[in-house]
Amino acid sequence: MKSRFSIYYRYLFTSGFAAVTLSCSNTRFLKEGQMLYTGGEVKIENDSLSKKEKNELKASLEENLVPKPNSSILGLRPKLYFYNIAKEPKKDKGFNYWLKYKVGEKPVLLGDVDREFNKDIIENYSENKGYFNAKATYDTVSKNKKAKVIYTLRPGGRYLISNVKFQQDSSLVNREIQTLTPKTLLKTGNPFDLDVIKNERERIDNGLKERGFYYFNPDNIIVQADSTVSKNHKVELNVKLKDDTPDLATQQFSIDKVIVFPNYNIQDVKRGKYNVPMNPDSLSEYAYDDIYVIDPQHKFKPKIFDRALYFKKGDLYNRSNHNLTLNRLISLGVFKFVKNEFIVSDSLKHQFDAYYLLTPRQIQSLRLEALGRTNSANYAGSELNLNWTHRNFFRGAEQFKAAVYGAFDFQMGGQEDAKNLFRAGTNVQLSIPRIVAPFRFNSSSAFVPRTNITLGYEFQNRTQLYTLNNFNASFGYVWKENARKEHDLKVIDITLVSPANVTEEFYKQATTPASRRVVDKQLIFGPTYSYTYTNTMLPKANTIYYKGTLDLAGNITGLVTGANAKNDKEKKIFGIPFSQYAKIENDFRFYHKFTEKSSFASRFIGGIAYPYGNSEFIPFSKQFFAGGSNSIRAFRARTLGPGSFDPRTIEKGLLLDQAGDIKLELNAEYRANIYKFLNVAAFVDAGNVWLINSDEHRPGGKFSKDFLSEIAVGAGVGLRLDFSILILRLDLAMPLRVPYYEKGDRWAFDKINFGDSSWRKDNLVLNIAIGYPF
Repeated sequence: MKSRFSIYYRYLFTSGFAAVTLSCSNTRFLKEGQMLYTGGEVKIENDSLSKKEKNELKASLEENLVPKPNSSILGLRPKLYFYNIAKEPKKDKGFNYWLKYKVGEKPVLLGDVDREFNKDIIENYSENKGYFNAKATYDTVSKNKKAKVIYTLRPGGRYLISNVKFQQDSSLVNREIQTLTPKTLLKTGNPFDLDVIKNERERIDNGLKERGFYYFNPDNIIVQADSTVSKNHKVELNVKLKDDTPDLATQQFSIDKVIVFPNYNIQDVKRGKYNVPMNPDSLSEYAYDDIYVIDPQHKFKPKIFDRALYFKKGDLYNRSNHNLTLNRLISLGVFKFVKNEFIVSDSLKHQFDAYYLLTPRQIQSLRLEALGRTNSANYAGSELNLNWTHRNFFRGAEQFKAAVYGAFDFQMGGQEDAKNLFRAGTNVQLSIPRIVAPFRFNSSSAFVPRTNITLGYEFQNRTQLYTLNNFNASFGYVWKENARKEHDLKVIDITLVSPANVTEEFYKQATTPASRRVVDKQLIFGPTYSYTYTNTMLPKANTIYYKGTLDLAGNITGLVTGANAKNDKEKKIFGIPFSQYAKIENDFRFYHKFTEKSSFASRFIGGIAYPYGNSEFIPFSKQFFAGGSNSIRAFRARTLGPGSFDPRTIEKGLLLDQAGDIKLELNAEYRANIYKFLNVAAFVDAGNVWLINSDEHRPGGKFSKDFLSEIAVGAGVGLRLDFSILILRLDLAMPLRVPYYEKGDRWAFDKINFGDSSWRKDNLVLNIAIGYPF
């Protein structure tokens, strides 16, 4: 123990000494008269402002100061230190160049700071925020070859809006502006703010664009501020059209003709193939309802454009339908570029023609892929895929995909004696860009709804144990309300699992009924539905992801046939008992972004699967699992649970796959980038799986009121190599709470002993995976 503490204090002393050395040593590289710039600070002298107002103004002003000082960590500037110690490279490559200019950072000197420029920025920004009499000064404070600039701002009183007038006249555009005034952003009593005024001009422009004023522009609006009409720091705003607003911007335009070029190519334009606008007399042969589709080779059925285009002849222009049409054309998936032009056809009637110039993607493609992969069973391995895609299968933008694949999977960091998997299969999918149903489905979404039909077969061989033949088929719909909300309804989802070549070795290892269910014949059919919400694509500090899934198998069939497995009334189809259950699963994730290089990620999973009617048990493939690289990483894949069941009671060499009908899991992870592709993480995982019904072969596995005491907890650190095309993840974890230890003795802190090699072997789990866990 004494030697441990001496090493600990020696480490602290060494770290402290290194910190002081790094902190002080950068200035010794400066030339005579040079001073290292350590940043700017803004002090605000105004007793009338609240502390909150001062802090907000101060933070905004300091954010606008230039240049920024050298980056620092806990007061140290390691990047600057690497720049200073690296030799000047002779070429733009090599170790010294990498250390000096890639790792290192050039010093920011006081001489690089234009203090007068920063002073003007402070005063101008303050005036834009309503401090019309703002005055700033600056002072430089230096010590030990380091200097900072302190700016002192005396903002005076902030001007508030006393009145807002929208100037009226008899013009059409002004009458429309008046209808937009109730939702104005300019509120009496609010502070004068130039950014709010700019947003108000944008708001008016957006409103007019929805009312046919295609050629209007925010710059056509002027907001005049008058601070002389009232006292006590008040300002009156007058919103009006500029006197030099073009006449075209004040007119409402409607659609005359809608003309589509579905095979548009810029090279053909250069050769003079297209004549835009076209002679109206030449359009008649291409008419389809109210649109014209210029497609002499008949590559596309005209009705796909009738569904995608939201502009019809005679419609008043509005920006929503303009953007909606472009987005729907893109979401068809068959066009690489989508261009839109409006050309005035009748200036007296204020009409223009809408042209859609569409450049198709390559209609057919063949792609061979070699992949590193992980699957839902927490196996890692490689996969070879051959994919053929046809993006216009029946000339209606239907996408047909066919694939054959082969894969070899193994458990890195998985259970001991785990058997490797070989998989090979094929699948086909037809995706139709509309809802194929006996009822009419209308969608105003920017995303085209799709009907998906899939067929697939997979051969799976777990070496020395068994072979499974998996057949699947589905028919369903996918539609998105917007970029954040997606629905996926499979009206029918069929899975047939047929085992073959089950070896004696398997029966020797699978000693319990639960472990043998993996080779049961399974017929699973019924509807499934999932709803996904995410805003993770938005540039926000806090974002979320949620996916809820409902799986109902064999319910109507079980009801009609009166199936009841518990009362020996098990029903079969083609000699196979069909599964009957209800399953629901929720996956919720929360992400918080601290900086561009650090973030916090968390996930909660809660699910339950309940068998009834024709089934006493949930099919093995539909149960929940815990442990492994994408779950609770301190426990090996599929070895955790159910409940407090102790896997050590299973004889070594037997199958250890453990599954449950209920799952609760919570994960939290801090992520940080330390250099380009190199990322690190620290994480904590907690959770378990449980059974709905008791199992005499797995005592303690049933869910009970004591479930909280059966939650497993693990923690660890990770290294992630982000190469853009793939992310290689290495997570080292150890258990902190083990649910199968004696109750009251499940926290494992007192058992942690890094010096014990046997403890490290049994408790430190290295997970190697591809991609982030969540």
